[in-house]
Amino acid sequence: MGKPNILTTFDSMKDANCGYFSFGKGLGDAIIRQNKGRFNLNYYLSKLASYSFDKKVNVVYLSRLHRIFFPGYNKFDVVHFTDQTCRLRPGKVNAKKILTIHDINKVHIKQSKPHRIKAHINKIKKLISECDKVVTISKFVEQDILHYIPEARNKISVIYNGADKLLVPDNYTPTHLPKRPFLFTIGLMSVQKGFHFLPNLLANNDFELVISGIETPHKKVIIEEAKRFGCEDRLIITGPISDDDKAWYYKNCMAFVFPSRAEGFGLPVIEGMHFGKPVFLSKFTSLPEVGGDVAYYFDNFEPEHMQGVFAEGMKDFRARNRENETMLHAGKFTWDNAADQYLKLYEECLRG
Repeated sequence: MGKPNILTTFDSMKDANCGYFSFGKGLGDAIIRQNKGRFNLNYYLSKLASYSFDKKVNVVYLSRLHRIFFPGYNKFDVVHFTDQTCRLRPGKVNAKKILTIHDINKVHIKQSKPHRIKAHINKIKKLISECDKVVTISKFVEQDILHYIPEARNKISVIYNGADKLLVPDNYTPTHLPKRPFLFTIGLMSVQKGFHFLPNLLANNDFELVISGIETPHKKVIIEEAKRFGCEDRLIITGPISDDDKAWYYKNCMAFVFPSRAEGFGLPVIEGMHFGKPVFLSKFTSLPEVGGDVAYYFDNFEPEHMQGVFAEGMKDFRARNRENETMLHAGKFTWDNAADQYLKLYEECLRG
C-alpha cells in the first residue's frame, strides 16, 4: 500500500503583502520539512502565486472549472483547506476534509450590516458541515465559532500560527529611510487596523511613524489625523514593502504598534517580538491571547489614554530590560510546531 495522498490548498497566496501569503509560505515550507516521508504532499496553488515551494511538492493549479468539476475528486485521502475562502469547494473532493478558519471578524466590525454578517456566518456554517475537522488559529476564533456555530464543537481544535524570524542583510538600507527614531506598523490600511489612531503617539516626542502595507482610501484619514496632531512631517507611509525592508524596520524601530480591532491571530506581533521590541496592541479580539503578558495594551483609543500607555510601557520595558523575555515569548510560535500539529491531524483523519 502506497503513502496517503494529501492535498493542501494555498490558493490565497497571490499577493506577497497579504497575511494569507505569509501563512501559506510559512506553513507550506514547514509541512515539507516536518513530513519526513509520511505522505505524498500536493499543494493547490494559483498560477499567479509568486512562490511555488521550490518544486518540493506536487502542484495542482487552481482553475475556475474546478467549481464545476475537479479532476482529482477521488485522488486524495485528505484535503486540507487552509482558509475559509475555499475556491476549491469541499463538495468537489471525495476525501477526509480539514478546514482552517482564520477569523469571522465581520461580526466584530461595526460597519458590517446584519444581513451581511448572517450571510457570512451561514457560508462558514456550510463549509464546517462539509468538513470532518475544523482548526482555528487562536482560542479567540474558536470561541467565536462556538458562539455562532455551536454544532462545530466536536470538530474543532486550535493550532497557533508560527511567525518567521526575519533576518536583515548586512549593510542594508530600506527604500524609505527614517531621519529620526521611529515607531513601526504594518498591515492593510483598513479602518479596522486602526492606524489612524497612531499619529497621536507622536505628541510630546520627536519620533517618526512608519506605516507599511497595501494602501486603501483610508490612507487619507491617517494623513488627516497626522495633520491634526501636527506631525504630518513625521509620518512615512511606504506602501507594500519587501521582506528585507520589513526586517530592517522591525530591527531598528523603537517600538511596534498595532491597534487593530479585528485579528484572528496577528502575525506582525510575533515578527516584531522576534527582534525583542516593545509591542503595543489593542486589547481587542485575539491580540491579548497572542501578545500575552509581554505586550502593552490600549484599552481604548482616546489620545490621552494611548499616550499614557505608550509612555509608561516604554519606561517599563527599559527599566525591566524585557528584550529577552519578549523574544522568548515569540519563540513559542513556530511554523514547525504548527506543521507538526497539522500532520498529526492528517494522521488522525486517516485513522478515523
